[in-house]
Amino acid sequence: MFERLGRFVVRRAWWVIGGWLLAAIAIITAAPSLSDITSADQESFLPKSYESVQATELAKKAFPQQATATATIVVKRADGQPLTEADQTKVGELAQALKAKNIPHTEGYLTGPPAVAPDKSVQVVNVGLDAPTPDDPALLDSVRDLRSSLGPALSGSGLSAGVAGDVASFVDNEDTFNSAFAVVGVATIILIIGLILIIFRSPIAALLPVVVISVVMAVTSGLVAAAGKAFDLNVSQDLQTILLIVLFGIGTDYILFLLFRYRERLRAGDDKRTAMIVSVERVGEVITSAAGAVIVAFLVLLLASLGFFGSLGPALAIAVAVMLVTSLTLIPAIVSLLGRWVFWPSKAWQKAPKATMARRLGTVIGRRPALVAAASGALLVALAAGTLSYQADYDFSAGFPQDTESAKAAKDLQRGFAAGALAPTEVYLTTGNGSPLTDQQVNGFAAAAADAPGVARVQPAERGTDPSVARVNLLLNENPVSNEAITLVRDDLRDALHAKAPAGTKALVGGPTAIFADINSANNRDLSVILPVAAALIALILALLLRSLVAPIYLVIAVLLNFAATLGATVYLFQGLQDKPGVTFQLPIILYLFVVAIGTDYNILMIARLREEAREGHEPHQAAAIGVEHAGPTVAAAGLILAGTFGVLMLAPISFLQQMGFAVAIGIVLSAFVMSMFFVPAVTALIGHKAWWPGHGDARRTDGPHAEPEPAGAATV
Repeated sequence: MFERLGRFVVRRAWWVIGGWLLAAIAIITAAPSLSDITSADQESFLPKSYESVQATELAKKAFPQQATATATIVVKRADGQPLTEADQTKVGELAQALKAKNIPHTEGYLTGPPAVAPDKSVQVVNVGLDAPTPDDPALLDSVRDLRSSLGPALSGSGLSAGVAGDVASFVDNEDTFNSAFAVVGVATIILIIGLILIIFRSPIAALLPVVVISVVMAVTSGLVAAAGKAFDLNVSQDLQTILLIVLFGIGTDYILFLLFRYRERLRAGDDKRTAMIVSVERVGEVITSAAGAVIVAFLVLLLASLGFFGSLGPALAIAVAVMLVTSLTLIPAIVSLLGRWVFWPSKAWQKAPKATMARRLGTVIGRRPALVAAASGALLVALAAGTLSYQADYDFSAGFPQDTESAKAAKDLQRGFAAGALAPTEVYLTTGNGSPLTDQQVNGFAAAAADAPGVARVQPAERGTDPSVARVNLLLNENPVSNEAITLVRDDLRDALHAKAPAGTKALVGGPTAIFADINSANNRDLSVILPVAAALIALILALLLRSLVAPIYLVIAVLLNFAATLGATVYLFQGLQDKPGVTFQLPIILYLFVVAIGTDYNILMIARLREEAREGHEPHQAAAIGVEHAGPTVAAAGLILAGTFGVLMLAPISFLQQMGFAVAIGIVLSAFVMSMFFVPAVTALIGHKAWWPGHGDARRTDGPHAEPEPAGAATV
């Protein structure tokens, strides 16, 4: 099949390239924009069965004028002394002056005696921010206008003020995020060009992945946007960045798989067309299986209860499918036309270097497979033990630079009020049948809520347009996005508030802490479903590729062990050495995307090469040695590029990006250099012929013009 595909592409190379260009232009020009299906609202991705979502829906009906976000102006004396009566009057005048400016998308400007801290250290002005969505850019401009108005309004008063809240925090850190992602994009291109330039000593080979994958990125974005419109799917605002990394990660892998094999065939004496046909024949099955495993792993995300994962899966599956087709058609067509010029001006492709590092490693693995398997396995197990201490961290703000206006204002607010003042827990009391709530029911519930676990303060109850609903905001005595607060709401506070609801009423607990508590529950459920199902499906693909039931078992075990080792290493660094309260709650799924899914590529490339060497007539130990010698450099190059891309994120001044950068970089390093380079070949050598049971995957080839074993001198570097 792949030989026929290779012949078709090579013989009709110009037709293939022309067809690709026409299709790409049509898709890019006709498809909608990815921004049309993007949402930044975490709560919108939760299923409606969760209580925080039900509370939000109830709030929309009972409080239809409720702002989509809030900015909190925190006012204090510049000399640090308690606020005087005159100061409090001035804050009231400030609120009215700001309201009179009619700053777009702002409303409310609420302050007064309840907004003064018990110790009179600060007074707040709560400003509603109203826009179609919480991530509307207009809200950022509103916060900027608020800030520019504060200075003149407080001039000469002895007071100072800062704006806190999620939108204000985003304003403060927008440049940091943008510069961090720009660095990632630039670093990705530099690493790809630089490392491939070192490997092949050719600017053409170095630029080829960047140019092709950039086109594929544009095509994929259009196809994903079109699919989102067709099936009414929203995607996270992180998708663009994830698509970039996935496409450059797997795209570079697949292109390297082909270029290394193409160079090997040229060294063996094939002409440029025959070399590409054989390369597609030998590597096409590997690329297809690897892409199939990644696509399956991404599509398994459809089983997730969190809509963020469910929408992410199909989008990434589309990206991998487009890259697969590109790798088997467009890349072979271009390279077959370029021929030896793809490695210009270097002539190193003409001969294999002697005594390469890969050859020496292969020799060690072939001679001492038991020792290598034990050492590499022990390393993975030791790192995996760190997962026993894993704690999820939901406090994004703590990971941002703490010298910004929003961070300083938030600290002032928390010192003056309860720790949960910036993000109150919203409790909605309702009769559920439309009958009005009595003042006695509302006031009695508010009084009883003060005794609930973890509640530091109860704010006055609010009535909306629906007389059957009232809202009581609770300030927790814990940071509202800390593990302690999330655990409190999930395990104790909700049940306590449900029990305190007067007869004939029920209480629904919402707000940021409750949303994160539900996300935590959904996240745990999703990982417990996704990982086993993905492992089973990847094992099935491996079984079909290798015609074996034994090899897929230890390959999947290796992948899952590598996942645990990566998470454990991250826990050791951030929770252990850096004493962080936890690692970002998104990390396990990020590792699933980039370590489990993409890391499987390296396993498939290596095991396929081990099988190929066995079919060339080499006994298991020798096949392992030669397999590492041939496939090791490809795995190393691909792993270095992808790990280096993520490693750059560690330079960002944001904890979330640092953790993601380290975790994925170390995960790819472990995948490429420990699991695929050492553990898998060593275990395969130890098991020997039984690794291919019940099939005969290692049976010696007796068909085709390339059945004879290749000389060791044909090895890659």
